[in-house]
Amino acid sequence: MARDPDTIQREIENARDALAETLDVLGEKASPRRLADNGKQAVAAKLQDPKIKYSLIAVGAILALAILRKLFR
Repeated sequence: MARDPDTIQREIENARDALAETLDVLGEKASPRRLADNGKQAVAAKLQDPKIKYSLIAVGAILALAILRKLFR
């Protein structure tokens, strides 16, 4: 059974529009800037955890003391 050329044309246009919309959404999700921003937010959130925050401060203090000790010996 043959289909009407106008119907086929409308279906093609609808499929093209849907594909363009899908590609736009995928392009936005895979944007390097967006991925970097999400990564920065995740790291910032982890650093706000008191266990991690104070552990890093302690490591920094120990390293600073070790460097000072090495310099003044």
